[in-house]
Amino acid sequence: MMRPSDLFAYVPRFLRSFYFLAGLGFLIWMFVFDANDFVKQYEMYDQWRELEGDKEHYLGEIDKVKKDRAELLSSPELLEKFAREKYIMKRPSEDVFILVPQQEAE
Repeated sequence: MMRPSDLFAYVPRFLRSFYFLAGLGFLIWMFVFDANDFVKQYEMYDQWRELEGDKEHYLGEIDKVKKDRAELLSSPELLEKFAREKYIMKRPSEDVFILVPQQEAE
């Protein structure tokens, strides 16, 4: 009959060390049980990359809007055209007719 102490004879000495077992326990805790495990870290990194792409898009849109704003404020004719087209503004003596294209029934 084999004693339990004989089973440890086949396990290398460094695998029985306290530091190895503590390190192994720490790694298992970090990979599986921790609130910020590696799966969560990867998901957050993926979300961060997506948000960085959105940031670049919105910075480009901000530059475009700033350019349009500067152009509109520099010319009263362009400002009037923009107000008429976007906000359907008119002069008091004018009549405005809005033509809406008829949609086809499917």
